[in-house]
Parts: sequence; C-alpha cells; structure tokens
Amino acid sequence: MTPTINGVSRTLPSLPRGVRRIQRPVYKHQHQFRNASVRRREASDPPLPISNGIPTTSRPTSPQGVWAPKTRLAVGIVFVGSLIYSMLSSPLQPVPERTESPSIADLDSRRKRESGVSPTSPMRLRMEAFIKEQQELIVRELEHVDGGKFRKDTWTRPAGGDGVSCVLQDGKVFEKAGVNTSVVYGTLPRAAIAKMRVNHKALDPDIDSLEFFAAGLSLVLHPQNPMAPTVHLNYRYFETMDKNGDGKAWWFGGGTDLTPSYLFEEDAIHFHRTIKDACDNHDRDYYPRFKAWCDKYFFIPHRGESRGVGGIFFDDLDEEAKDQEELFSFVQHCLEAFLPSYLPIIEKRKDMSFGPREKEWQQVRRGRYVEFNLVHDRGTSFGLATPGARVESILMSLPLTARWVYMHEPEKGSKEDRILGVLKKPVEWI
Repeated sequence: MTPTINGVSRTLPSLPRGVRRIQRPVYKHQHQFRNASVRRREASDPPLPISNGIPTTSRPTSPQGVWAPKTRLAVGIVFVGSLIYSMLSSPLQPVPERTESPSIADLDSRRKRESGVSPTSPMRLRMEAFIKEQQELIVRELEHVDGGKFRKDTWTRPAGGDGVSCVLQDGKVFEKAGVNTSVVYGTLPRAAIAKMRVNHKALDPDIDSLEFFAAGLSLVLHPQNPMAPTVHLNYRYFETMDKNGDGKAWWFGGGTDLTPSYLFEEDAIHFHRTIKDACDNHDRDYYPRFKAWCDKYFFIPHRGESRGVGGIFFDDLDEEAKDQEELFSFVQHCLEAFLPSYLPIIEKRKDMSFGPREKEWQQVRRGRYVEFNLVHDRGTSFGLATPGARVESILMSLPLTARWVYMHEPEKGSKEDRILGVLKKPVEWI
C-alpha cells in the first residue's frame, strides 16, 4: 500500500528482514478532537522530512528552538484531548481530605459527650462542671431575694471554650448583679511562660509556646440600698498542657471580699467567720494567711485606703502547697460558703431606710471600686489582654452608677467618716 503523508503520496522503502514497520494506532475517539482548523493547518504545513528513507517525527524548529505557534496549538489540542479522553474512560479516584488533629478543646468536648464528668476525669473538666453547677444555684437564690430574673447570655470562643454570663440590672434589691462562668483554651507565648515561671518552676523555659486552660466563676453584687454591702467573689483554676492534653503545671486561685458603704460590724464579723470556718476545715493557717493577703491585694495605693472590709484572697496554689485533690476540695468549700456568708446580710439590710446623703456616699464609694478594678485588678487586666476575650463579661464587675466628687471629705465623726477610718487601717474581725 502507498501511504499518504500530509496529502503527499510517498513510497516507503522496504525494511530489512525481521524488522516490522510501526504504525501509529488510531484511537476510537481521536476524531472527536480533530477540528477543521487542524485539518487546514495540516494541509498547509510543509511535508515531514525523510531521513534514511524513513519520515522523521518532528518538524524543523525555529532558530530559537521553540515550536512555531501553529504547531504548539496543535500539540496542545491533542494533549488536552488525550487528557479529557483519559478522564472520561478511567474511573475517578477520590481525593483524600486534608484533616487536622483535633484540638484539646475538641478532645475534651468529645470526652464529656461520651463519658460525662466523673471523679476520675481531668481536673479541668471537674472544675468546669463544679463552677457551672454553683452558678445555677447562686443565680436561683439571688432571683429569690430580688424577685427579678437574670439575663443569661451563652457564648463560645473560636479557639476553644465557652461561658455563661448572668446579669440582673435595675432589680428591686440589686442595682446590678453579675454571676459569670468562663472556660478558656488558648496558647501561651514564650514571654508569658517566662513571666509565670516566677511562681511556677515546673514550667519548661525552653519552649516557644504552651497550651493552657483556665476556668472560673466570678460574681459581683451591687445592691440598690446604700446600707447593703457590695460583695465580690472569684474562684478559678489554671492548667498548662502538652499537645495531647496531658496536664503539666496547674494552680488554683480565688477569694471573696465585702465592700460596705456603711459599717455594720456584725455583718463584717459574720462574713469573716463563715469564710474562716471553710478555711479551718482544711488548714487553720489558711484564714489568717489569706485574710492578710486580701487586705494587701485590695488596697488602693493612690487613695491610701482599702476597697472594703476584706475577706480572703489567694493565688498560685499548686503542688507545693497541697496535693491537687485537697486544694480542689478547699476551693469547693469556699465557694459553697458564699451563700451562707452573704444572704443573711442582704436580707437584713435591703429594706433599711436611706436618703439622698446616703445615696451620694454610696456613689462615691463605688467610684473607688471602679478605680481599683480598672487600675489594679489582675483579673481585669488578664481578661482584657486575652485575645478574643468577651469584654462585656469582664467589665460586668463595674457598678451601673458611680460618682466622683471633687475634693470630697466626709464630716468628722459621721457614719461616712467611721467607715473611712476602717478602710485606712485593716481590722481583725475575729
């Protein structure tokens, strides 16, 4: 047979014995990818050169060594056509999904769903469950006292964690009351790790970052009646973890304190005695030690006075103090002592008579409360510096109203002057 190459008939030379001529196969669907423009180009292009009597498989290249545009386009069409044919005639292979390792927050959520929280669960899960249980109890009791209902906002953090903010404003008894729980997962940078090592030598100083968990319940109640004291409470747990969620360093912190505008000694005595009983169940050294710590912590240096009549305060209690179970039990008893320490006081003072003078003094004292919280409180500073923090929950502790009176001085010997004398020099109430 005489083959035709590019429209030109050529007689191919005979091959030596034993050598077979190779013919390009014609594929079933090849005609689908040959269009009219390609056929016209084939007719117009020069014939393939012959070497040793056999046509070569390529055309002469341009001086720069690049195929001519028409040739590049033809090859591209054939290549794309072959690719499409291969896709249509071959089974599709699933593309594996890219998966990331679950975060510690994800692992903890799964653990709670599948197994719940038990005495053998990690401490972070037990502390979280405890503070949320106490929040519900405290809110229920305060609603009974006030007659109003708390607004409850539930929030979540993209990096892990959640919280519930319960706030009551303009109630019958409380001008503003907040009971918040927060659970936070995050990563500590190297600078923060170095700072924490001052109190926690177990932290590795040679790592660039460290996973952490923090959970706490915070509470602030600002009554309407100036004769009823403001009260604050916070108990918290902090833990660092490796990438698998195994705990490394850990510690507890917290406390509670009473801030009256007018002094009723029996109220201060009852408050301190209830707290002391909770402390004495674990260590008789706790109350005097933590009471002194509270007096020092809640001092307002620029005013030269304390915020209130004190209570207890402690921080960084870790394995150097007691074992983890013992400290958890201590924190539980302190938090459970709150309602017995405060409810009898608010019930006694919430309906007492007062006038404009007493209300003004209450507003002045609340101004001092704001000054301490925004300038000196470590919890407020840490919260506002935490990426993704919920600012409304952090500033929940601030009163709804406050007052700053220029050069305000109470009358000597007055009820206002009496409380100021106590605030300038801490008192041992029991």
